[in-house]
Amino acid sequence: MTRSDHDGDGARGVGGNAAPARRRDLVQRVASAIVLAPVVVAITYFGGLAFLALCMLAAAAILWEWTALVAGRGDARVLGPGWLSLALAALLIGLGSMGAAWVAIAVGCVVAGILSASLPRSHDPPHVAAWTGGGVLYAGAVLLGPALLRRDPQWGLTALLFLFATVWSTDIFAFFAGRAIGGAKLWPRVSPHKTWSGAAAGLAGGVAAGIAVAYASGIGKLGIVGVMALLLSVLAQAGDLFESAVKRRFGAKDASHLIPGHGGLMDRLDGFLVAAFAALLIGLVRQGTAAPAAGFLVW
Repeated sequence: MTRSDHDGDGARGVGGNAAPARRRDLVQRVASAIVLAPVVVAITYFGGLAFLALCMLAAAAILWEWTALVAGRGDARVLGPGWLSLALAALLIGLGSMGAAWVAIAVGCVVAGILSASLPRSHDPPHVAAWTGGGVLYAGAVLLGPALLRRDPQWGLTALLFLFATVWSTDIFAFFAGRAIGGAKLWPRVSPHKTWSGAAAGLAGGVAAGIAVAYASGIGKLGIVGVMALLLSVLAQAGDLFESAVKRRFGAKDASHLIPGHGGLMDRLDGFLVAAFAALLIGLVRQGTAAPAAGFLVW
């Protein structure tokens, strides 16, 4: 069963006669969150090389999952240039060469796509080379969004806490409201159990959590910040749907089984990576590379 098809996914309704399986899945999800969330928050708090390494490892794992999903293999000839480009981008970020980091990921995308197209294949889906190259960009977003926001010396930590609160609350509220309320389906062809009630509850929870973090951090103009939280909540749910659509496109059950109750890192970070990358782009437009977190949060 895909993540988009089981009750661990956000914004879904009550279904079937699989109550014991759902309870077991919920217990696994909660246990995984209790273990992983404090570790992630702690590393985010300290920042620096530890946080950059965390982003790099997450990006590398997601590229592995993506490649296995779209090409049916983790071929080193395809993964190699992608991993190399991510490692180089992380190094360049650490050295302060932001523009070069973007170029490294773009080059990795092109090279991975070309190498994938050159491999002998008889049963792979159409356009698999383009999908393979696109995985480098997808994984690159996991690295660039959080890592560049966190480098903002004044607002980097606050921006990441704002993202965590907004995206995690969106998922939590959507999960429980979808199970409790049910109702009309959000996009049944892609994710049969997501509901409009869950999506609406996710939006409300995400906005409330984002505003709470902003208020506690002394950020003014909470109305605009609330709009940013609303935007990130919508994008997080869109990112979740996109990943579900990709898995359905390639007939996969889960991206992997790295995290009990959640599937793979793609399944856990699908919404966060889209939201973080969007926040980065807004911050870059407003404040440039020196202070993207301030550009996103301070209005």
